[in-house]
Formats: sequence, C-alpha cells, structure tokens
Amino acid sequence: MILGRVKGTVVSTIKHPVWESRRALMVDRISPGGEELGSYLVAFDTVGATVGQTVLILDEGNSARQVVGDSTAPMRSVIIGIVDEITVE
Repeated sequence: MILGRVKGTVVSTIKHPVWESRRALMVDRISPGGEELGSYLVAFDTVGATVGQTVLILDEGNSARQVVGDSTAPMRSVIIGIVDEITVE
C-alpha cells in the first residue's frame, strides 16, 4: 500500500465502461512523515476522496479489481481509505 496526497482529477472523454461511475484522481506519493515525493500515479476513487486529502492507495492490479468487484477491470490502483493521522516514532 502507498500513502499519497490527492492533487487533482483526471478527465477522459473516452473510457472503459467499468470507469463510467468512478473518478480518476492524480495522487502524489508521500513519505510517512508527510513529505511529497513528486512521484505521481492515477488511482480510481472508491471512498470519496477530495483534493488535498491524504489517502491510502492499493497499487496491485488483481487486488484493485477485487475492490471494484470486476475481475476483468483494466485498472491497477485504487484509493481504499482517507487517512486521518500518521504517527511516526
């Protein structure tokens, strides 16, 4: 799993049918301390995340497909949680 911060949305006029009801978000990976790493990825939102929120991303194709309930969905990354707090000791 990956920690990230939502930076914006990705708009596509032509898309696979499984994407029709899902938002694609641009996410910047972050370190456990909250530092943005400048390593972006596109993830499909399953939790209602908004720009600026810290999120938990599942970046494994088969697991992502299980989350959306479609074993043939062409997706790799999904947002599976909104992070309230990170504690680093």
